[in-house]
Amino acid sequence: MANCARTVRLMTNERALVLGGAGSAGNAWVIGVVAGLFDAGLDVTDANLIIGTSSGSTTAVQISSDTTPTELFRATVAVPPLHSASGPARGGAPAATVASHLEKTSAIIAASSDPADMRRRMGAAALEMDAVSDSSTQARRRALVASRLPSQEWPQQPVFIVAVDAHTGEPVVFDRHSGVELADAVTASTSGPGAAPHTIGDRRYIDGGYRAGENADLATGYARVLVLSPFGGRSRMPAKWGTHLAAQVDRLRAEGSLVETVFPDGDAAEIFAYGANQMDPSTRPPAARSGYDQGKKLAAQLTEFWTGQTT
Repeated sequence: MANCARTVRLMTNERALVLGGAGSAGNAWVIGVVAGLFDAGLDVTDANLIIGTSSGSTTAVQISSDTTPTELFRATVAVPPLHSASGPARGGAPAATVASHLEKTSAIIAASSDPADMRRRMGAAALEMDAVSDSSTQARRRALVASRLPSQEWPQQPVFIVAVDAHTGEPVVFDRHSGVELADAVTASTSGPGAAPHTIGDRRYIDGGYRAGENADLATGYARVLVLSPFGGRSRMPAKWGTHLAAQVDRLRAEGSLVETVFPDGDAAEIFAYGANQMDPSTRPPAARSGYDQGKKLAAQLTEFWTGQTT
C-alpha cells in the first residue's frame, strides 16, 4: 500500500477520472452519468487513472470492469428495492441512524483543530465502535461489498482507492501493487459513519472521505481531470482546512491541469441535499436515471474537454 504523498508528474496528455462518494445513491448517480456519456458516444472509463473514494471506490471498480456502463445502469434501475417496516432493505440504513451518525461526526469535526486531528479523532471513535461490535459483522460487510464488485481481481487499469488508517489518521491509497485484496480495499474505503473500521493485516481502516470527499488532488500532474461529485463539492470540513473540492480544483489548475466538475442537477439535487438519507436503496433508481439524463446532456461539452477535439 502507498501513502498519499506522491511526486508531481510532468504534464502529459493523460486523463484522470475522479469519483466522489455519497452512499448508495452516490454510486447510482455516478453510474448513471458515466452511462449517459457512454451511450452518447463518450467513454470516460478509458481514463489513464480512476480515483475512487468511499462509494466512489465501488463505482471505480465497477466501471473499470468488463461490464459496460450501459449494463451497469440497466442493473441499477432494473428492480426498485423494497422497504421493510424497520427501514430500507438490502443494506440500507434507517434515516434516524444516518442522522445520529451525522450528528456525532459533525461534533468530532467541530472539536478538531485541523484535518489530521479530525482523522485521528474519527479513527479513535471507529476503533471504540469496533471494540464492542460483533466479530462476524466485518466478515458480513466485506462479503456484501465483494458481491457488488464485477470481479475480485484488481483491474489492470490504474485505480486508486482511498482510505484512512484508523490508528494514526494517516491517509492511504490502495492500488493493484499494494498487496491488498480488492474487496478489502473497497471495504476499507467505504467504512464510513456507523461502520466499524475494516481490518487488513494488523491495521484498521476507515472511509477515505475523511481525507477529502473527492480526493481530486491525487490527480495532480494529469492533463485533464474530470470530477463527478454526488455531493456537489459540498463538505462539512471548515473551508480553512483546504479540503473542499473547490480548493483542490484550484490547486490542480495552478499545476496546469484542465478540470471539469459535474454535480447533480434536477431531481437528483434533492436526493443529495444535506441531511437526506443517501444510504436508502430506494434512492438508487431515481439517482441513476437523473445521472443518465445529465450525462447525455453534457456529452458534447465533455467530449471536447476529454478528447481535446471539437464536435
